[in-house]
Amino acid sequence: MRIIKGFKLAKAALSRHTSTEFYDSDLEPKVRQIVDEVRRRGDAALFNYTRKFDGVKLPSLEVNKKQIASAYQQVDKELISALKLAAKRIRSYHQKQKRSIWSIAAKQNFGQLIRPLECIGVYAPGGTACYPSTVLMTAIPARVAGVKEIILATPPKANGAVPAPTLVAADIAQVDRIFSVGGAQAIAALAFGTKSIPKVDKICGPGNIYVTLAKKLLYGVVGIDGLAGPSEVLIIADETANAGYCAADLLAQAEHDPLASAILLTTSRQWANKVAKEVKKQLKGLGRNSIAAESLQKRGMIAVVADISEAIELANLYAPEHLYLMAKGADAYIDQIANAGCILIGDNSTVVLGDYVFGPSHVLPTGATARFSSPLNILDFTKFISVVDVDKASLKQLGQAASVIAKAEGFDAHAQAMEKRLK
Repeated sequence: MRIIKGFKLAKAALSRHTSTEFYDSDLEPKVRQIVDEVRRRGDAALFNYTRKFDGVKLPSLEVNKKQIASAYQQVDKELISALKLAAKRIRSYHQKQKRSIWSIAAKQNFGQLIRPLECIGVYAPGGTACYPSTVLMTAIPARVAGVKEIILATPPKANGAVPAPTLVAADIAQVDRIFSVGGAQAIAALAFGTKSIPKVDKICGPGNIYVTLAKKLLYGVVGIDGLAGPSEVLIIADETANAGYCAADLLAQAEHDPLASAILLTTSRQWANKVAKEVKKQLKGLGRNSIAAESLQKRGMIAVVADISEAIELANLYAPEHLYLMAKGADAYIDQIANAGCILIGDNSTVVLGDYVFGPSHVLPTGATARFSSPLNILDFTKFISVVDVDKASLKQLGQAASVIAKAEGFDAHAQAMEKRLK
């Protein structure tokens, strides 16, 4: 990892705008073609693209209950137990959020209704790997919010089957229907609906650049949770932190993707060198060491700054997906954090716990979008409906102002509708 020194150099390195890979001029036309084909041809296009991109000829798009039941026989019992523990914690966390929001709305008489979405689509990446945690982290908040129907789309493996851990996670999360289809074509199918796949109100879950571009193109036809980019962590640490832990967490992000970002801001040059040596040492034993090494070379960085205040200023500028505070008295700095998807505090709060079992969803804003967006939560699966119920006293108090504004905007019928009531 490269080591740079000083606030100005670090600021130049960390300054960025929202990720630009979503606006790739070469890929977007290709994705638009896939989307249009699915809109026109429905299931036929899905079968065709699954053969073309996944190399699989499917007898059916939908996974049946027998396949889900048999998945439990293919998954290690320890993994099933771990998924159930994670599900319990995710459910508990979002139930607390729901009780808090709903109780405030009920007490304050805001003049609005809270309604869950009818049907949502969850996308879980697949193909060469499987991500059962993503299924839990997206479907469970939706279920807690009260969504009536949850549809999962995920790519098949080379043998045509959906990975067994994904099916088990979907069953634990109470997903209603599962479809063996991935990529931009899956997003289009969920947005438009086909003979097999229901049209949904909103699509959530991460995916590759094709999935993300499809979500971008279809926003407005369907709701989306956001445009997910490569994973990222920014660690703020001083010499009191555990260098081995710090190196391990940097590598945990780097192994996601060659485009993942693993960044350390520290107040000690000596400690920075120590972490760099630890990274090099731990990298050798990783199964995905080539991916992690490429990530660290392209987007990894250690910056030495004067103090923690400078580090926090840089973190707020960067607006990371994960912000990890590994400094003495870390709690005292939380109020200074303005932009982050998730804040982790102290040596024990590894990003890995947040990724899998701690409770909040691991679907977080990336690419500096933490400046204006939030982690996936139950509000992503609800909508607010304003309610207007005016008594005579309020009509008398407000009506003349409404009429004056209507006339100023040239809407005589508006003013007339108001004045008739005032008379």
